[in-house]
Amino acid sequence: MFTGIVTAVGELTALEDGPVRRFTVRGPWPAAELVLGASIAHDGVCLTVTAIEPDKSGALYQVEVSPETLARTTLGEWKPGSRMNLERPLKVGDELGGHIVQGHVDGVGTVKARTDTDGWMALTVEAPAELAPFIAEKGSIAVDGVSLTVNGVSGTAFDLMIIPHTAAVTTLSRLQPCMRVNLEVDIMARYAARLAAMTGAKDVK
Repeated sequence: MFTGIVTAVGELTALEDGPVRRFTVRGPWPAAELVLGASIAHDGVCLTVTAIEPDKSGALYQVEVSPETLARTTLGEWKPGSRMNLERPLKVGDELGGHIVQGHVDGVGTVKARTDTDGWMALTVEAPAELAPFIAEKGSIAVDGVSLTVNGVSGTAFDLMIIPHTAAVTTLSRLQPCMRVNLEVDIMARYAARLAAMTGAKDVK
């Protein structure tokens, strides 16, 4: 479980193709702080650490990515040098600074427009049609693992305003029109939609 509050930016240093793709990531945490089997969110995708070694700037660790994950996220587009938002899992008692994020990407959106004004960055993102019902004005959404508030919605597109601090400490500052992003809708919206659908079905009976 995560909060969408990115704590570091990592870099892909190597990848190995095969039935399961293996990524080697450079992170800022000392190797002694990581354990095999630990979960880390990478651009919003929860992956399991399978190998760890010390590095002068922190640690190099390896994760494995299944074909299903590659097909449903942007991770298949990564190459050595790619940078990604990192978040370690929430601990009991930690402050919930963003919103509840599972690390299970629901779909991939496309940046339609970007406007920069006085350090602020405004984005319009086109979501897959099946996700649009779960995106609401002033609701929460995770974009590449970053917890954000939806400023407005028009059809399947939604607007975001990125504050200078968030742009500076995440990879969102690199986003440009036509680039793809991982989306995870608010879990509360999913449960509300499910409840409404079940209630409606009962009413019909």
